[in-house]
Amino acid sequence: MTLFRRPLLALPAAALARPALAQAPWPNGPIRIIAPFPPGGSVDTICRLLQPHLAADLGVPVVIENRPGASGAIGTAVLARSQADGNSWAMVFDTHAVNPALISNPGFDTRRDLVPVMLVGTSPMLITTHNSRPWRNLQDVIAAAKARPDTLTYGSIGNGSLAHLTMSLMQQQGDFRVVHVPYRGGGPMSAAAAAGELDMPMATNAGLGGQVGQTLRPLAQTGGRRSPLFPDLPTVAESGIPGIDSLAWWAAIGRAGTPAPILARFHAALAKALAVPEVRARLSGPLGIDIVGSTPEAFGAFLDTQMDIWGRVVRDNNIRPD
Repeated sequence: MTLFRRPLLALPAAALARPALAQAPWPNGPIRIIAPFPPGGSVDTICRLLQPHLAADLGVPVVIENRPGASGAIGTAVLARSQADGNSWAMVFDTHAVNPALISNPGFDTRRDLVPVMLVGTSPMLITTHNSRPWRNLQDVIAAAKARPDTLTYGSIGNGSLAHLTMSLMQQQGDFRVVHVPYRGGGPMSAAAAAGELDMPMATNAGLGGQVGQTLRPLAQTGGRRSPLFPDLPTVAESGIPGIDSLAWWAAIGRAGTPAPILARFHAALAKALAVPEVRARLSGPLGIDIVGSTPEAFGAFLDTQMDIWGRVVRDNNIRPD
């Protein structure tokens, strides 16, 4: 993303200019990072990869608190209700940009109650097929879908997920129709993919559980340009459907009103943790994540754009959570 239009912090100039020494000492006790998804998923995994390095740098315990439910909205609401003292943060997934349009009353206002800290990383979703299927590329699948509308299936981690929204957009752009099979999370969808129950399992490399290149054949990736982690795999646009630039992403957010020096200190600790070679190797290897480590301004602009794009897709396609 190259559009940067969101300010770093919604704080008065006097607050931004106030030196760190004028604030109460921070950190002054345990810090919690809310993971609004269950243990074992990609958000939880990233939190636990960063946890020991954050604790070492900040000099206080860092506790991971799993608060799953409602595509991450339940845990995010916990952060929105917390004190703006720098003792609570959250790691969110791409559903964070979709939830405002998908959930009528999430319990918080994304722009008013929360503040962007860092876009940690992104990953294209992979459109795949089981090795038992005959298709070798996305064009083959689209041709089959046009020949037999509403018969081929694709799987996602749920209604309103980024895969669901992206395939909805692809069907509009490519003039074909396939059947959505939503699962309640990555585990069930990955199991169905391994069993060959779906024509097109669709998720990130991490979400597909290491099956890509094994039981699953990749057909295309959903980013606007090829990921360096999948340099030989064409994008959806290269495969004949223009206008698709869809990335899964992970990011850190804070409570609006958190003092600027605290936000800056936590951002610096995150950047330092992401620079650890072992952390980078784990994120880019098994998880298939392109590390970004953005500024708050860049993440704020990225988030605004994502909310606009996917909110429009939700409304145009009348998508509901269930």
